[in-house]
Amino acid sequence: MSTLTIFSSVPARTAAEAAPAPTSRPIPAVLGADLEVPVKGGRLVGYANLDYAASAPCLEPVSAAVTAALPAYSSVHRGAGYASQLTTARYEQARHTVRAFVGARPDDAVIFTRNTTDATNLLAGCLPEGTTTVVFDTEHHASLLPWQKSVRLAPPAFPGEAVRAADAALAGIDGPKLLVVTAASNVTGELWPIAALAHVAHRHGARILVDAAQLVPHRRLNLTALDLDYVAFSGHKLYAPFGAGVLVGRRDWLAEGEPYLKGGGAVRSVGDDIEWHEDPEPRHEAGTPNVLGAIALAAACDALTATGWTELVREEERLIARLRSGLASIEGVRELSLWGDDHPRVGIVSFTVDGYSAREVAEVLSSEYGIGVRDGKFCAHPFVRHLLGETDGGCEDGTASAVRASIGIGSTQEHVDRLVEAVRDLVNR
Repeated sequence: MSTLTIFSSVPARTAAEAAPAPTSRPIPAVLGADLEVPVKGGRLVGYANLDYAASAPCLEPVSAAVTAALPAYSSVHRGAGYASQLTTARYEQARHTVRAFVGARPDDAVIFTRNTTDATNLLAGCLPEGTTTVVFDTEHHASLLPWQKSVRLAPPAFPGEAVRAADAALAGIDGPKLLVVTAASNVTGELWPIAALAHVAHRHGARILVDAAQLVPHRRLNLTALDLDYVAFSGHKLYAPFGAGVLVGRRDWLAEGEPYLKGGGAVRSVGDDIEWHEDPEPRHEAGTPNVLGAIALAAACDALTATGWTELVREEERLIARLRSGLASIEGVRELSLWGDDHPRVGIVSFTVDGYSAREVAEVLSSEYGIGVRDGKFCAHPFVRHLLGETDGGCEDGTASAVRASIGIGSTQEHVDRLVEAVRDLVNR
């Protein structure tokens, strides 16, 4: 992967750069790899799941971890019984596993949430009074919408412009400030120069939140090495579809912020006055947490770490290059990109097909070829409109839409080739 030079004094590392990877093991399997689906004419064909960016299938080690935890499942943190103590230990071990997976600092908080959107909204409620958020219009709605006071930046024409735009915006803001940016676009898969953006944020006394939902299933992330303040991601995109996500980062804002949910577990005592936990982990995890979701998320982290990133990245890059090359060979197919064909990206490709709406393409791929993709604006409306314009049609509001194919563990060359040939057949009708 190439390195982008933004400032001569700051190496513009991507989120994928970290410490040497551990010794690799075989890539784990996913559940549903043998799923067959009906297609036109009544045949059954093997399902080509190319919708990983929406939700990834469950890894077999994740399913095994949840199955192993179920017989002793019990309440956490306040039970004296053996099952409660064991479940509590598993839940807290999951917290340590996630901390290690993202390379967090020893004192960083790890708060389990429902998903990335939930994690981002949690942080939004903990910002110091008067905080201004700087966010690009290229963001997923989860990162774009939760902020009470924000400065929105136009899509940058190249990575260096992203850094300069953030630099200028932060320089003009007084008081607390937070820069919010994705690590990998959910529309184009392109990697953002988050280390350089973190450097700029800190130079202006700001903090940075990185939406890593689309990065961590594909690349290793090291929060400490990249000097990030907060990271959020979802289990359902990380091969752990059991309803858990996570917010990892500095404790002070989280410890001072209003408890996300007010209820049992978030308080030390309740009387005439209420004493809330100062520790941000219990403070923001009121009620019975999603214990199995946390165990599943940690199991996914363990499985990917044990596999090692070298082979995972090599196989993904082989398949995504084949997919992009195949689509590029079809007249009338246009791949979406913010920073050009050569910019590093994860396994996501969004495209349009001349003469067809995105929904028509997706429906044909499903009903005739057994291929699952996503169509629409991918919860990134401003970005997709920027890439396609306002009048391309395809969505109910008459604005632009696209088809998104995304790959991961379990994707095969046959899936990729089937998609390419299906699109070619559609164009030639």
